[in-house]
Amino acid sequence: MKFLFIILISFLIISCINIEDSGKTNITSNVEDWRNEIIYQVLTDRFYDGDTSNNLNVDITKPGHYHGGDWQGIIDKMDYLKELGITAIWISPVVKNLEEDAGFYSYHGYWTQDFKKVNPHFGNIAKLREMVRVAHENGIKVILDIVANHIGQLFYYDINGNNQPDDYLIGGNGQAYGSSNNDFPSPLTRTSEWDPEFDSRGVQAFSSLGESKKANIIWMNVPSINRIPPMPKEFQNKDWYNRKGRVTVWRYENEACKFIKKDPNWTGWWWNDLECRAYMTLQSEKGDFPGGLKDLDTTRDDVRKALTDVFKYWIKVADFDGFRIDTVKHVEHEFWKYFAKEIREYTKNIGKEKFLMFGEVFDGNDELVGSYTKNQELDSTFYFPQKFALEGVVKHGAQTEELKNLYDRRMSYYCHDNTGNCEDVKTTHGVYPTSLLVNFLDNHDVGRWLWTPPTESKTPMSTLHVALMYQLTIDGIPCIYYGTEQNFEGGNDPANREDMTPSNFDTTNTTFKLIQMLIKLRKAYEPLRKGNFKIVYSSTNGDGIFAFERVTAMGKKALVVLNFSESDATTAITTSLSGSLKNVFNDKDSNDDFTVSNNAINVFVPSRGVKILIPSSNIVNIHNNFIYNPNIVN
Repeated sequence: MKFLFIILISFLIISCINIEDSGKTNITSNVEDWRNEIIYQVLTDRFYDGDTSNNLNVDITKPGHYHGGDWQGIIDKMDYLKELGITAIWISPVVKNLEEDAGFYSYHGYWTQDFKKVNPHFGNIAKLREMVRVAHENGIKVILDIVANHIGQLFYYDINGNNQPDDYLIGGNGQAYGSSNNDFPSPLTRTSEWDPEFDSRGVQAFSSLGESKKANIIWMNVPSINRIPPMPKEFQNKDWYNRKGRVTVWRYENEACKFIKKDPNWTGWWWNDLECRAYMTLQSEKGDFPGGLKDLDTTRDDVRKALTDVFKYWIKVADFDGFRIDTVKHVEHEFWKYFAKEIREYTKNIGKEKFLMFGEVFDGNDELVGSYTKNQELDSTFYFPQKFALEGVVKHGAQTEELKNLYDRRMSYYCHDNTGNCEDVKTTHGVYPTSLLVNFLDNHDVGRWLWTPPTESKTPMSTLHVALMYQLTIDGIPCIYYGTEQNFEGGNDPANREDMTPSNFDTTNTTFKLIQMLIKLRKAYEPLRKGNFKIVYSSTNGDGIFAFERVTAMGKKALVVLNFSESDATTAITTSLSGSLKNVFNDKDSNDDFTVSNNAINVFVPSRGVKILIPSSNIVNIHNNFIYNPNIVN
């Protein structure tokens, strides 16, 4: 008991340390070209528990609780990341959170309570700085996950005016079992003052007699779970929040469109109807995120400045190299123009070169996702449309033409070559956003690639492997979600947020070795990192072959030929490469040498395999003894 008391006191002391009182850190510039980097996403709480002294409210038997991972754990496993080949880590938000809500805990970091204090579950500010410094000393950059859209559930809407948070039902929707009441029944209605439904006027106060005015909001004061007013204090201004209630249209856009248009027979796609799109955007940008995350009014100049100042400050005190930005599509474009301009100017002025900002636009619509790379907004986005298209091809048998169509949409909807006003990105990074898209297979918001829904047959390991071959040879920035290299197969949140137990740091399994080899090849051959991307073959006959060239500005070349199908295939590929080519991907097929004749070669590619062809005169020794055999998977 005495030991637990000491831990609790230490925890409270750490949580009260303000980073403004804890000194400064040296600002470093660590990036030459983000296309050279391999990002590894770490869900800090689930990665590794390096310091048990901060293990308050840890219960590894419950997926919604803290599990003990921390910044010391990342430090302890730096050698593991280096062995895999990682050059950048993206860590969870570091700010202090509301501790728990409705039995779930803030282990993920997205329930901000104090924008300028660290989450004590992960360590103190000194430990955060140490983690960043150790990463930099090992050649690893650090990307911070940030949230500008909302805070945690720290206030409620006092709809009935009784000055307490209520969640109540009115009516019975008919008589209860055993009742003999035969009179007219009342409908059953529900009101939640924690998370009321969206009202474009603003959430209204009302009673049984009708509405009265806009509902007041009341800050909670429950220190035991850190459900207290947000900090810095200016975030306690009630006018800084949109106060329109919870978004109700997500996943029901077409049904909502029928309601908006007052036409139950309306058909179409809501995105193509301007009236419907405007309403969906209104809810998305002004509504509270389901679960009670309260939406900031980022149209206000004072809110924009406060948020930007907060995140500038984290760069200053911890020397981060980039931001992954959460919930981007839930904030209006004008905010991102302001934010990106301010961060670019700030990082340039303090000597932090090539600071990367990529946003999470959780959507498969290229027109929407790409819009945040235009008009001087973000450098890049998390490439959800590609993730969904690749799953369709590899896991569900869609034609490889879907990947070609994806590339065509990229050229239409993402900023590139003076199209879309993104010269500031080109000035900062030397390339346009189309070359900086962050390519991923797994993350914390979607089921793992290897997850198999109950209605489907088990996902073959070979589908993950060929998807990795694609991910690590295409243009853009690869991002590996922790545990992918260990064959994690969890379903949707929270099942996709597994613990990396000691046995999960296995460097001998096939998936780890495959990723390691592909990273070595990407590092060894410049075209695989920086070459322009040109599709030279996309299957129209069902053979599953997809081929592309990567060519640098100096003329260095690579030809990548993938086979997404379950059967071996031989295909004639037209190519701009010439002479003798060698396959540098170590697989069980011994046919590694090819000669281009009349601008074409016949290439045999095993089922769900790849050939990475390099001119024989440009071969380098990467000291790799691993030979990929899809029939031996562990």
